[in-house]
Amino acid sequence: MILRALPLILALGATHANANESVVAALSQNRVSISANFDGSEILVYGAVKRDEPLLGASALHVVITVAGPLAPVVVRRKLRKFGIWINADSVKIGQAPTFHAIATTGDLEKTLSEAEDLVHEISVDQMIDAVGNPANSQDSEIFREALIRLRTSEGLYSDIPVRVEFVEETLFGTRIALPANLVEGDYSVKIYLTRDGEVIDNHEQTIFVRKVGLERWMYNLAHDQPLAYGLLSLLIAIAAGWTASAVFRFIIKA
Repeated sequence: MILRALPLILALGATHANANESVVAALSQNRVSISANFDGSEILVYGAVKRDEPLLGASALHVVITVAGPLAPVVVRRKLRKFGIWINADSVKIGQAPTFHAIATTGDLEKTLSEAEDLVHEISVDQMIDAVGNPANSQDSEIFREALIRLRTSEGLYSDIPVRVEFVEETLFGTRIALPANLVEGDYSVKIYLTRDGEVIDNHEQTIFVRKVGLERWMYNLAHDQPLAYGLLSLLIAIAAGWTASAVFRFIIKA
């Protein structure tokens, strides 16, 4: 009877050990304004681990922080060179992919987070991307997924090397996440995970609101709400720019 009860006691003990640690976190700012001179920003993520009582003899505690942009579908195409020109060939539809993704950890991600927990919580960019393709072409779908990650990494939208999280006495933590100039407007999710032995024991989530302001906001609203007026305005601007360039050129020739 005692042997049968032992697993239950151990499970309850583990639950209690995990339950007395929780994360409290904040952001240096939760709003980012995209204007004409916007060249990127930086977010400070900081917080502390709250404990009901100290854990003696417990394994090391780790922090994993992710910042993910709005999810959006995307079609990835493969280009082939035929008859001396590049043309679109095969394509795979990505059901959802974050427009931005950055990750910061206190150590190597493979050591701080198990694959099972990554799959459940969708922490890494690989798990956040949902490739919807022909099941018979699953290998090709993986190639297209890797191509998307590689492309957005080169554009500064995905980070392939985690940022370091400073963790003091397994209590206070903080890190800085750089936001590039080519951000997409939307709500950005900031998630902080506490992990021990590769398992998530607590998590906390906040939101960064990225919005266009000024002329960018007016042009964005015009393009989406009144596409005809936006097209006509773009045409007039192009005609005016062409006429101005032609007039300047004629003036230089005469001079």
